[in-house]
Amino acid sequence: MTIDAQDTAAETSPQDRLAARYRDPPWARTLALPQWNEVLDTLLAHRSVRSYSDQPLPEGLLETLVAAAQSAPSSSNLQAWSVVAVQDPERKARLATLAAGQRHVARAPLLLLFVADQSVLRAVSRQHGYAAEGLDYLEAFIIALADASFAAQNLLTAAESLGLGGCYIGAMRNRAKEVADELGLPDDAFVVFGMTLGYPDPGVETEVKPRLPQSIVLHHERYSPPAPEALEAYDERMRGFRTDQRMSDIDWTEQAARRIKDKAALTGRDVLHAMLQARGFGLR
Repeated sequence: MTIDAQDTAAETSPQDRLAARYRDPPWARTLALPQWNEVLDTLLAHRSVRSYSDQPLPEGLLETLVAAAQSAPSSSNLQAWSVVAVQDPERKARLATLAAGQRHVARAPLLLLFVADQSVLRAVSRQHGYAAEGLDYLEAFIIALADASFAAQNLLTAAESLGLGGCYIGAMRNRAKEVADELGLPDDAFVVFGMTLGYPDPGVETEVKPRLPQSIVLHHERYSPPAPEALEAYDERMRGFRTDQRMSDIDWTEQAARRIKDKAALTGRDVLHAMLQARGFGLR
């Protein structure tokens, strides 16, 4: 349902949501917003949740969330993805170890592993007597990555709209082969990322993390390189966020640069190309 912006709850106005997402830039509270709805409110309120309450997940929730995930767009309707739901404590603990020892992976009520999955496509190709040569090219892998990502974001938005919280786990790619073995994945299947889900612990408050200013990510007609002062302003906003959240004192630009500075910074993901080829992905 679309509603007038002035009819939203007073405690969280649309301008408040925008201001929080960008950590209160001047334009956020003056932007004209003639329309607003619960979907926009849910999207702009997103934050990563790593601490969960003991509240159990209701029966039928997982299936409902997967239906929301399957409602996402799919490239050429190939539906080249799947998801593995893990609730067994021992399996979650093993996967947490493989994902850089992140404790919330083991503690979350539900762990989902989103899979770029070409195995079904290869099977149906064989069924019809085709060689599936198209799966040997990078395009097919990009389609699978995109489909898994579209589905995951649909699922997370649906979960947040129902009061749950979650966190993407990219570290599932640190030791991707061992993760695939733990899940019993076939060839042509690769875990793109994980996602923890549960009801947020009410005793742990987290702020919305500010994003890059729109002057950096929004381009009109042609691409424009980012202005140094825009990056400096973002560093300042992120410093305020990290201070409030009692996080380490480091600028976003420095953190981003460190994350890609060399092979070691990839934390084991430098071998993904060879691992993917060994699992049947052509990547030509």
